[in-house]
Amino acid sequence: VRVAKKLRTEHKFNGYIHLKTIPGASPELLTEAGLYADRLSINVEMPTQESLKLVAPDKDRNDMIRPMEFLKNAIIENRDEQKSLKKSRLFVPAGQSTQMVIGATPETDWQILMMSKYFYKKMQLKRVYYSGYVPISNDNRLPAIGTPVPMMRENRLYQADWLLRFYGFDVEEIVNKHDPLLAADIDPKLSWALRNLNLFPLDINKADYHLLMRVPGIGVGSALKICQARKYNNSLDEYQLKKIGISYNRAQYFITTGLKTYRRDFTPDEIKQKILSTSQSKYQANFSPQMKLF
Repeated sequence: VRVAKKLRTEHKFNGYIHLKTIPGASPELLTEAGLYADRLSINVEMPTQESLKLVAPDKDRNDMIRPMEFLKNAIIENRDEQKSLKKSRLFVPAGQSTQMVIGATPETDWQILMMSKYFYKKMQLKRVYYSGYVPISNDNRLPAIGTPVPMMRENRLYQADWLLRFYGFDVEEIVNKHDPLLAADIDPKLSWALRNLNLFPLDINKADYHLLMRVPGIGVGSALKICQARKYNNSLDEYQLKKIGISYNRAQYFITTGLKTYRRDFTPDEIKQKILSTSQSKYQANFSPQMKLF
């Protein structure tokens, strides 16, 4: 905190500062840190209290949650002050974040994402980071040295997290207690669409923005561009959609354009195989399956 204060006050540094706080930090220290840092993070490390007790019996999860609660309230108070006092100093303007290690203990993706939902909704965190566990010890409570780092699982969790934060999905739409693991071979949005083919195809020239975002191959930006383009052209075709920037090889199985029709009797598995045959994941070479204990 002293270094951050010195950078701001003496060296007039106006760049980004991200400080990590430790469990059990005092409110006074957190308050001072929040005056000089853009973002504060308190890493919970393990997704659940049970896993934390397993690998670090001396640590108390409440020592991590209490500072989060304090920062959340302080940020809200500062935001209210900003409305009445224009010159009030910003407090942690980029919000707070946390990190969870995944693959070290047997939590499911559903448990992990439910925890993330709690952090986003209750603690108003800006970001949850996921870090695949890298075995470095022979502790028999943890995966053995040489166990592959779950990079693909980490990637899928980030994709699911993105759906929660920007696409309006709920955790239970992505994974649930009865089907708790993310698919390793396809992304979470495609997986959801294949499970809900009854909702498709969508008319690309009529579907609203929120539905368009749920189409595989159409992102937040592309959905907005489609809505804007329809103000001037209500019969968008394949060429125009590709020009807008959608991934047409994915989207074509879930949309109609009014000008071109596709077979609609494909099974979910047939659609998946067709999409996979024209896709190449950057993680394919480093693919590591989820832990066998799941």
